[in-house]
Amino acid sequence: MRRPGLLAVVVLPAAALAADPPVSYFRQIRPILERHCQGCHQPAVKQANLDLTTHEGFKAGGKQGPAAKVVVAYLEGKSQPRMPFGLPPLAEDQVALVRRWIAAGAADDTPAEARETTVADKPPVYQLPPVITALAYSPDGAMLAVSGYREVLLHRSDGSGLDARLLGVSDRIQSVVFSADGRTLVAAGGAAARFGEVQIWNLASRKLERSARISSDTVFGASLSPDGSRVAVGCADNTVRIIEVSTGKELHKIGHHENWVLGTVFGLDGKRIVSVGRDRAAKLSDATTGAFIENVNLLRDELTALARHPRRDFVLIGGADRVPYLYMMDRPKAMKIADDTTLVRKFEPQRGPIFALAFSADGRRIAVAGAADEVPIYSVETGERVAAGKGHEAGIYAVAFRPDGAEFAAGGFDGRVRVYETGSGKLVREFVPVPLEKQLVTQK
Repeated sequence: MRRPGLLAVVVLPAAALAADPPVSYFRQIRPILERHCQGCHQPAVKQANLDLTTHEGFKAGGKQGPAAKVVVAYLEGKSQPRMPFGLPPLAEDQVALVRRWIAAGAADDTPAEARETTVADKPPVYQLPPVITALAYSPDGAMLAVSGYREVLLHRSDGSGLDARLLGVSDRIQSVVFSADGRTLVAAGGAAARFGEVQIWNLASRKLERSARISSDTVFGASLSPDGSRVAVGCADNTVRIIEVSTGKELHKIGHHENWVLGTVFGLDGKRIVSVGRDRAAKLSDATTGAFIENVNLLRDELTALARHPRRDFVLIGGADRVPYLYMMDRPKAMKIADDTTLVRKFEPQRGPIFALAFSADGRRIAVAGAADEVPIYSVETGERVAAGKGHEAGIYAVAFRPDGAEFAAGGFDGRVRVYETGSGKLVREFVPVPLEKQLVTQK
């Protein structure tokens, strides 16, 4: 009998003391699947008829049966081809997590408030226009691509209507770029604090050919090399990534910036690349090796926008200091401290920070979009303001010229695309790029 005043000591079995905590699908497994597996196994691609974007898709499995029965063997290389396909194998601790989760029953612990309300194989339902963060004209000028929530919307540029909806899994599309031959559309974005993604779309079939997952956050400022073989993006981990379009393979990870990279552009020959970001620098790098060459600009303030002249190795940059600057990529003489000898032209200050820049296809005009409620058009030759597109609410995040230069389109915070005459700034048309659900009015 235990004497009063003494504490009872309970001795637990050694196995209980060494037991691993339960593995969480939501906190541990889902991030692994998002980063390494969903590029090939999502509704828009669904390799092996397997969708790993949801727990339900994991349970349903694919051609090889329920994923829980086969996935570990593919991750370990016991079944071929080893997964992730074409990428480095998962770290052993990640494979161990998946193994333990499946052995414990592969339960879904996703909180109710975090469960998805839309999936990538069903178009999102909109009750309000989403913020427009990217738009681009096709090379023939017939099509206008506009960013939506988890999709890119393809509109006929004459305003006659919506042509297609390209559905993906990235919450936000930050940039869209057409290949020069008009056969491919690149969309780049991701999900904040979860993954970055580069989507490669076949425009003839309207199918997602491949998805490249890079970094652990949304990616920005996509650009295609002149031959269409590579795509570059800026990342929140201070890097530029260059991806091979035909395979989705990462060719280079360029780490010369000291803060987020928000814009990239290749030079005319595709051998060099300029990138801009929050560290204030427009950095020139070798696109074939990733080696740093030099800073193009004199450092002033954070840079958020970048465009290249269509016919010359000139770059237009802008950002927080509200001034667009036109620079040569090549320095005419030896660099000195605080050197600005590559500056070609400084345009007038804007009424707010700059978010987007664009050249007309002939290189004669530039468009400047930002926190102001207008898009000024300037002559590249003289620097003079020649027109302005007005009518937006503050916050214009995307702008593009139609290839023939006669019109330009802009979109942003208010969720409306506005198309203007380039010469006069006259509004030609405006529209909400997504279908809006009609809200029912309850009669009292």
